[in-house]
Amino acid sequence: MASSWREGEFGKRPVRIANCSGYCGDPSIEMYKQATLGQVDFITGDYLAEINLAANATAYASGHHPGYEPSALNGLAAALDALAAHRIKVAINGGALNPRGLAQRVAALAHEKGHHDLRVAYVDGDDLREQIGRSAMPTTKEEAVGWLPHLDAAGEGEEEGGKEEAFAFLHGGDGKGVEEGGQPIVSANAYLGARGIVTAFRAGADIVIAGRVADASPVVAAAWYWWGWDDSAYDALAGALVAGHLIECSAYVSGGNFAGFNEAERYGGLDTFLEPGFPIAEVDGDGACVVTKHDGTGGVVDVETVRCQLLYELQGNVYLHSDVKAVLDGVEVKEVGKDRVRVSGIKGLPPPPTTKLAVFYKGGYECQILVNATGYGWREKCELFEKQVRRQMGEDLIRKLDILEFQRIGVPAENPWDQNSSTMYIRIVAQSRSEAALKKLAPAVNSISLRHFHGYHCSLDWRTASPKPYLAFYPALWPQSRLAETAHFVSPTTGETTSSHPAGHPPTYAPLGPRDTYDTASPIPSPSLLTSTTRTRLGD
Repeated sequence: MASSWREGEFGKRPVRIANCSGYCGDPSIEMYKQATLGQVDFITGDYLAEINLAANATAYASGHHPGYEPSALNGLAAALDALAAHRIKVAINGGALNPRGLAQRVAALAHEKGHHDLRVAYVDGDDLREQIGRSAMPTTKEEAVGWLPHLDAAGEGEEEGGKEEAFAFLHGGDGKGVEEGGQPIVSANAYLGARGIVTAFRAGADIVIAGRVADASPVVAAAWYWWGWDDSAYDALAGALVAGHLIECSAYVSGGNFAGFNEAERYGGLDTFLEPGFPIAEVDGDGACVVTKHDGTGGVVDVETVRCQLLYELQGNVYLHSDVKAVLDGVEVKEVGKDRVRVSGIKGLPPPPTTKLAVFYKGGYECQILVNATGYGWREKCELFEKQVRRQMGEDLIRKLDILEFQRIGVPAENPWDQNSSTMYIRIVAQSRSEAALKKLAPAVNSISLRHFHGYHCSLDWRTASPKPYLAFYPALWPQSRLAETAHFVSPTTGETTSSHPAGHPPTYAPLGPRDTYDTASPIPSPSLLTSTTRTRLGD
């Protein structure tokens, strides 16, 4: 796009940032819809959950996966003509393990379509497999703590190294011990901030493909670039961070995952939530934003949907990002029109000196078995069933398992009207480093035979009982000063990198410190002090 992009508007009015994806399963067509249903300046998308990168790492390394998210490529392919026609810039993290590869594909596709002025860049620096210094997990806790501190080690009241269960990789479970070597690491990706994307935009990029940047980073980057903020404009950056937090989960802020969906009088019935439209954030120069959506799309944006999403994934009154901390104490959420909610009052502080590093490793094998219990005495049925399975397995086999749980799922209706409403189910979940040990679980269950409790039944499909490899997660801390976040441009004809632009680091850091904790402002009296109570389910 020409250097006159949004001439006369750039940095002078609220920037309209539309989200097209909250994870890799969101429909690719949403990018096209966001580009064509109304005026926007940027389209951003988050395609990564904790497991995406790790789940595809082995296949990518062996040449059986492109490394990037296919839905990201499909979305860009469908929307390219509209993006060029409406001069909309894009920032997404759908590059996943291979942002360069996706950038090459998109640049070539734009060239084929005749959009020769579209410049495509990618951001790397999140993949730290080479930097973490080992290819397998540690075999002692001392080695682990000295290697990468656990994320929870920064929490209030945590002992050095974090919670004991975080070190599950130290426990053999197969009788062999850990001295035979640690479990192989498959991926290690740091959560980057927005400065790499901003660097790309400032260097002339129209489409920026990133790997593991934080979910809100593309939105922060779009607002940061539009307004030309200094990287110490913490209040504005914090506001943009909250705007990004609100819209990065796609329809979550416009009716998806919404606890109030069944308030028929307010929302007109369930049809309102059949297909919520994806959201837009209009970000002001001070970081305040209006959350909205395109006219005529489904769902709803109101104070309640925004509040629900604001609280989503929060862990206290300070929201962390690699570029800023957002202090939420003074946040104001106000409806300013139909499907328009203004969010303001966010204060900012310098970012923490560390960022999250997601390390995934081969945890071993797992399986699960589901059985149903129908009729009265379901608690006793669960207890009997567990005792029977454990007896058939024997202690020697059980000692070879890292996890063996008998989970009770659901509660039969108090006054059931048919068999389904009188049924709950038991889920056996087992994990072990020994595939052979897990293969003995299903025979143990089958050996109960006709000695089962009355009302026992199950599906004939037992595929989940076969052991399958699983990936385990170690969330660690990584110094931001050791990151090498860089924006690169690619040639649309050769795919070669034509220029590289280091993103640098935040000008200053500040430790997190304890986050606020306080009692309820207006607590409800204890039920024992009330004259009468009515039992009802929370939320009804």
